[in-house]
Amino acid sequence: MIATTQLKTTNSEEIFAAAQKLMPGGVSSPVRAFKSVGGKPIVFDRVLGAYIWDVDGNQYTDYVGSWGPAICGHTHPEVIAALHDALNKGTSFGAPCYLENVLAQMVIDAVPSIEMVRFVNSGTEACMAVLRLMRAFTGREKVIKFEGCYHGHADMFLVKAGSGIATLGLPDSPGVPKSVTSNTLTAPFNDLEAVRVLFEQNRDEIAGVIVEPVVGNAGFIPPAAGFLEGLRTITQQHGALLVFDEVMTGFRIAYGGAQEKFGVIPDLTTLGKVIGGGLPVGAYGGRQEIMSMVAPAGSVYQAGTLSGNPLAMTAGIKTLELLQQPGTYEYLDGLTKQLAEGMLEIAKETGHAAWGGHISGMFGFFFNQGPVRNYEDAKKSDLSKFARFHRGMLEHGVYLAPSQFEAGFTSLAHTKADIDRTLEAARAVCFSSI
Repeated sequence: MIATTQLKTTNSEEIFAAAQKLMPGGVSSPVRAFKSVGGKPIVFDRVLGAYIWDVDGNQYTDYVGSWGPAICGHTHPEVIAALHDALNKGTSFGAPCYLENVLAQMVIDAVPSIEMVRFVNSGTEACMAVLRLMRAFTGREKVIKFEGCYHGHADMFLVKAGSGIATLGLPDSPGVPKSVTSNTLTAPFNDLEAVRVLFEQNRDEIAGVIVEPVVGNAGFIPPAAGFLEGLRTITQQHGALLVFDEVMTGFRIAYGGAQEKFGVIPDLTTLGKVIGGGLPVGAYGGRQEIMSMVAPAGSVYQAGTLSGNPLAMTAGIKTLELLQQPGTYEYLDGLTKQLAEGMLEIAKETGHAAWGGHISGMFGFFFNQGPVRNYEDAKKSDLSKFARFHRGMLEHGVYLAPSQFEAGFTSLAHTKADIDRTLEAARAVCFSSI
């Protein structure tokens, strides 16, 4: 790994040194600490469109996009203007707000599985709540998740999880009682036979299956042909629920999410990121008969002081309005295809094994011979090479996710010229730095 940099990073280093005395590891979320790519993290100062600037004045083309929400580009003028208007009315009511109705109707109209929706403050909250709801509706306690899929940091999901767990190489679930995770079953992604076996071994005990329909927290891993359809069939055969965790893919790979893209309709869906337009938000929804069990309509309790706050609702509404404009997803797909295919071609030209791809505005690549169909395949990647590549791209003004095990994102603010410059940087780095 590379611990030095040619970038001017004096201010970033000073701020991070101070942060380490104030916050665990100096960060508020683990991947930001650059542990898997070496060097010190960059401390950012401002964002605009497809670009970010750090506290030392360096500019980068951004392919993290606040980990997905910035699909329209950072600080989109229409989103900011709407937020200014909303801010003048107050930041939080702790009471019903008409804007909740507006965004709820937009979500219901867009996402095939959702007939009713509940807003929360994060994807983690949404996944916690949906797990409780799955168990209450079915009267069963066990749930199946997939190795390398990340559904937030709640205890019951920190079993063979991706995201920061994969990045830092942490044990499965330190600090989590075995009693909490004993009902969490795991299978490899894209392995239907493993799912069938779990259902056979745990007959009438499994509440449902939760899955990232496109994995983004073990790196970008798309579903194999028939995998999502197979999950739908198996869960229906066993009277279990199918949950799509679309916190990352919702409104990102299609306006109606992965379920629209692949034509597979789950029973419940979790959302986040894009529907908040860059503000903290999450949501879960599904069939009315299931969602009617949530308090106060039913007895499944879940609450949140800032849930449905007017600022998050405003940013979400304006973002979804922008995404409804004609050609939005065609533009994202074309741009991201140019980037993803270009990266793989450059790796091949320069003698580096690489595997990857894209769907709409979501992409990823591994320094790995491939194919990468699941988390075990992803772990065969050359992490040291990725670390050198990441640092080299920073040197050339390109900001990628600081982990081999994270997907990347484009936005409507990125241009063909941005992609061309990024590929030029990648070619230079692959030839000289790794």
